[in-house]
Amino acid sequence: MSGEAVLYDVPGPRARRRALIGTAVATLAILGVLAVVFKRLYDQGQFSMELWGPLIDPGNESFAQVWELLGKGLRATLEAAGLAIVFSLVVGTLLGTSRMLLGRTQRIPLVVVIELFRGLPVVVTIFYVYVLFQALNLDPGVALPGSSGLWYVVIGLTLYNSVIIAEIVRAGVASLPRGQGEAALAIGMTPRQSMRSVLLPQAFRTMLPALISQLVVVLKDTSLAALLGLYLELLRRANIISQVLDNPIQMLFVAGLIFILINYCLSRLATWTERRLSRSRGGKVAMQEVEQAVPLT
Repeated sequence: MSGEAVLYDVPGPRARRRALIGTAVATLAILGVLAVVFKRLYDQGQFSMELWGPLIDPGNESFAQVWELLGKGLRATLEAAGLAIVFSLVVGTLLGTSRMLLGRTQRIPLVVVIELFRGLPVVVTIFYVYVLFQALNLDPGVALPGSSGLWYVVIGLTLYNSVIIAEIVRAGVASLPRGQGEAALAIGMTPRQSMRSVLLPQAFRTMLPALISQLVVVLKDTSLAALLGLYLELLRRANIISQVLDNPIQMLFVAGLIFILINYCLSRLATWTERRLSRSRGGKVAMQEVEQAVPLT
């Protein structure tokens, strides 16, 4: 008996019929709710060109200015996400490797820090960074390029995502065969050299899809700055524009659509990378089996 048969029984005709009926009923219910929503929005004039014109009509007097401001918000979002991603990868890799290289007692403070920031909501971390800088009377915008709000968001996102990436790194290294590290030590490498030259390069190939998926999280989390009013990223700018034009549904719909498109592209990149690496690993394993079966001369 196969493992799939043990975990999952193939549904019979009656079960399939019930599933089909349930799916049809749920689909009709969802369509009914959507029809009611669209009817209410239509009755309130939410589909009028007066509200959608600044977004879809190039002839509208506000069209160019609206998309210019949305473009600035998108650039601000990508800037914050890019900086947070770079810093999170560097800090997370250092945290993950340090946790594995340090002794059981020495790693305790590091583990406490990792578990602390893993447990904190991202928005709380960003706000805490802002409050801390205000309490210390420090302005990161003075010493660093960019606005202060940018660095509040970047530092907050880095604190949170670096500990997540540290765990991804640790899991990636742990997934490798133990013989990899043992062989490196046997030829005279130190544990640090083995980690840097042997284990990490292989682990990054394994955990690359998970890292790319984490990039989607970083990009989405930049919108949390809009809740705190610290940074003029895409969602914040869309909210300000909607207050001027009095079209929040339309403006936030477009902002959400932009986020969805970017995140979809990143998700597809993660899927493509995972398939590419799987094929690459499969090809290498097949070649090794051929070489073992028929030694090359």
